[in-house]
Amino acid sequence: MVNLRPEEISSVIKEQIKNYAARMETSDVGTVIQVADGIARIHGLEKAMQGELLEFPGQVYGMVMNLEEDNVGVVLLGSQKNISEGDTVKTTGRVVEVPVGDAMTGRVVNALGQPIDGKGPIETEETRPIERVAHGVIDRQPVDTPVQTGIKAIDSMVPIGRGQRELIIGDRQTGKTAIAIDTIINQKGQGMHCIYVAIGQKASTVAGIVKTLTEYGAMDYTTVVASTASELAPLQYIAPYTGCAIGEEWMEKGEDVLIIYDDLSKHAVAYRTLSLLLRRPPGREAYPGDVFYLHSRLLERASRLSDELGGGSLTAIPIIETQAGDVSAYIPTNVISITDGQIYLETEMFNAGFRPAINAGLSVSRVGGSAQIKAMKKIAGPIRTELAQYRELAAFAQFGSELDADTKERLAQGERIREILKQPQYKPLPVERQIVAIYAVTKKFLLDVPTERAQEFENGLLEFVDTKYPEIYAAIRDTKEINTETDALIQKAISEFKSQF
Repeated sequence: MVNLRPEEISSVIKEQIKNYAARMETSDVGTVIQVADGIARIHGLEKAMQGELLEFPGQVYGMVMNLEEDNVGVVLLGSQKNISEGDTVKTTGRVVEVPVGDAMTGRVVNALGQPIDGKGPIETEETRPIERVAHGVIDRQPVDTPVQTGIKAIDSMVPIGRGQRELIIGDRQTGKTAIAIDTIINQKGQGMHCIYVAIGQKASTVAGIVKTLTEYGAMDYTTVVASTASELAPLQYIAPYTGCAIGEEWMEKGEDVLIIYDDLSKHAVAYRTLSLLLRRPPGREAYPGDVFYLHSRLLERASRLSDELGGGSLTAIPIIETQAGDVSAYIPTNVISITDGQIYLETEMFNAGFRPAINAGLSVSRVGGSAQIKAMKKIAGPIRTELAQYRELAAFAQFGSELDADTKERLAQGERIREILKQPQYKPLPVERQIVAIYAVTKKFLLDVPTERAQEFENGLLEFVDTKYPEIYAAIRDTKEINTETDALIQKAISEFKSQF
């Protein structure tokens, strides 16, 4: 038998009393009155805020979307199978937040920022709310530094600048994602954080993209936010905002970020599903009335901050899938009007073997030449006009009438430009190599090279310059322009290579 001394007992009790602190939690509590299709209606939460997180039984969270007279409409961010009518629901006083910071680099996360790549938890203390108001006009500066995509057709004709929003639009299977992935691969060593947001895609597709990025060493600076087709509509709806919040953290530290939303058509569909289930009135094409605001508040967060705020940038590349090339549908027109230009991909060109299938006539960048280095600006000027003339003349030339020498030359030149703008997937080119290739074709060095050998000529020329005249690449890289001696050197190199081709 243990002898308990009274003074020991009393000292323990005194210690307990001394360390006793009244812990009271106040939280608004409501009752579930209806739950179906990932939507719950809750009675009794008078103080709930728009966008607030609510806690359901079994650690399931929901987000307040509708505030009505006698109930609150909530979308569930988890499984509804353990939630039934009459359950109590607590307010948390928080909005939806995601973890941010350097620990996110190289990870694959879901729409709530939780890791789904099996590499263990993400070690970061910092979080950010997914929704926030975009920076105002005074906080920004003009876009004047290029994001090199490594794709000749884009860097020469529709350049993208840091802080810009450039839309990639086209039908399914025209290479939209391919352009985005090539752009990410080309950011290697450019000091750019990349974020790829997959919305409503097949899980196998996302796994394939992660595998590709890993193979090319791009996962070292990339974060993938995946909300697959099997996930709930609310999770697909918040995925792009999650990606944006992760990117803004780096932007506000003065770093450069590239974010790809693939794709916003599926995002709008997820939001439509959500809105119809919440009984919000439908508008055009059954989308809710605020579907424009859905995308404008997301894309408006892309910007280049002023030097006082660190000069960081967030460049957004949204992707939109059209149905049978219909750019005038509701969502495409909305997103075109929000972004600073679009890259239009065409099914006919893709099927004819012109890849990337970029339609030079319909693609624009509203930032234009200010997002190009001087060297590229100088030599890429004529490409657009020569292609336009080629398209016009090619329509006439098919009638088979006799053509004069000038027309023949323009047709030949247009054909060779088109040939040089072709580029295989996963082979982005550094800008200095692009410049040498484009120089050769715009200065008409390829007119006497047969069209079918143009690409062979290009590859040979780039290798030749690499081995014999590496100072050309170095000069363009360092000065970012073509001065008279570089110009002479390029001409000499091309002529020399041509004589042995």
